[in-house]
Amino acid sequence: MAASVGVWLLWNFDPNAADSRFPACMFRALTGFHCVGCGLTRALHALVHGDVMRAFSMNPLAVLLLPVMPMMVAHSQGWRPRSLEPLMRVLLAPKFWLVLLPAYWVARNLPWPPFSWLAPG
Repeated sequence: MAASVGVWLLWNFDPNAADSRFPACMFRALTGFHCVGCGLTRALHALVHGDVMRAFSMNPLAVLLLPVMPMMVAHSQGWRPRSLEPLMRVLLAPKFWLVLLPAYWVARNLPWPPFSWLAPG
């Protein structure tokens, strides 16, 4: 139910608009730096409208991880195909996220390419 409401909101309201009903990133407003989630709402808006490239330009990490999120949830609920075990072992390890997220956070704030390409477009 919540997901369908979210999709409806993203379909009907543009977070890129000046009068957007979606809140701006508070971290960005306070510090001037992009957080890990900066551009996520705009990326989801683009995905709902079928624009994968625009979504990728807004938050590449989220777009890359979005397809594996349902698999991670299913795995944690007991669905464990043998072929996915090595991937799930990595993705469900806290140390993976403790390295990936801060590294992405720092990288997307570096001012030169290719790192500057990680910042929301």
